[in-house]
Amino acid sequence: MNSLFPTYQRWDIEPKTAKGSWLTAADGKKYLDFTSGIGVTGLGHCSDYVMNAVKEQLNHFWHTSNMFRNSKQESAAALLAEASGLDRVFFANSGAEANEAAIKLARKATGKSKIITCHGSFHGRTFAGMAATGQEKVRAGYGPMLTEFQYIPFNNSEEVKKMVDKNTAAVMLEIVQGEGGVHPACQEFLTAITEACRESGALIIIDEIQTGIGRTGKPFAFQHFDISPDIITSAKGLGNGLPIGAMIGKEYLADYFGPGSHGSTFGGNPVSISAAEAVLKKIMDPDFQAETEKKAGLFLKQLQHTLSDAKGVSEIRGLGLMIGIELKEGSENILLQFQKEGLLVLTAGSNVLRLLPPLTAQQEEFDYAAKVIGEALRVKQNI
Repeated sequence: MNSLFPTYQRWDIEPKTAKGSWLTAADGKKYLDFTSGIGVTGLGHCSDYVMNAVKEQLNHFWHTSNMFRNSKQESAAALLAEASGLDRVFFANSGAEANEAAIKLARKATGKSKIITCHGSFHGRTFAGMAATGQEKVRAGYGPMLTEFQYIPFNNSEEVKKMVDKNTAAVMLEIVQGEGGVHPACQEFLTAITEACRESGALIIIDEIQTGIGRTGKPFAFQHFDISPDIITSAKGLGNGLPIGAMIGKEYLADYFGPGSHGSTFGGNPVSISAAEAVLKKIMDPDFQAETEKKAGLFLKQLQHTLSDAKGVSEIRGLGLMIGIELKEGSENILLQFQKEGLLVLTAGSNVLRLLPPLTAQQEEFDYAAKVIGEALRVKQNI
């Protein structure tokens, strides 16, 4: 009998080892992993660069508490501030915790409670994160939600103007909706949010849990657009597999998050923060960012060319190395076909294939992924 709660619909694959872009299962089968642990292992599995930083810290101590000064936290915070253009950082254990911190801070700093999010969004599975999420299936069965959250259609500028008012604490959004189907925001929508928030005094919170830490070719996805957030949240790729999240905000917000106002026993744990510091140093390298952007552009064109005559494909979209392939029918059977051919990808919703390759993936790996995807989708349309 399995003693685990059945909260995950697991694949029949048990990893044994993983390195770079590749995962080897317990049965010996090798897979090209274009899930990256759902956007986590951006520098590849078991990155030597990150591993060395973690090993060094493990030799000293694993945990103390946040009662002590932590110079590695200070260093990682400085790197995040530089990468984002913001000023202050709070470290948590996950994306959901980072979003909780952002929600608390926005309410405290503004003295208001209404927070607007988008239909199709995903902001976590804690109670506030679930309430912020604009997907009914995530909230189903848990009774009344926090009523202060209201939802607008993604990329609908007119609804922003109608909904944001003097009672709004913040507008919270993803630049690319990941779980919602890999939908990028448009500039018109972001401009409408900026104007409405500046007029009403509401804050702009950008959830960069999945899009941040170099995934789009820039440190954060909002940097592809003309928008200036007050708060951003980060996790997933920040620790390259070790659990860590971060909330990053403007300087004046520090006045509202003093001692006792928020905290975390494990947030910014010495081992996780060592991984994050190493990741950030790599991601901040302009050459690395340029290479990621180049890879992403080439892979998107490769997919568009490979699937140009695939009748079952509705659209290919995304930003950087966060790509969605929308199918005219469901995606589950195709996912299993990919796995038979040694390729791991994700779904987003019922009919979107979501590709989150490691930022370190090589051209021959992109070639193989495009080949498997193209062949599988052509077989499907000919059945």
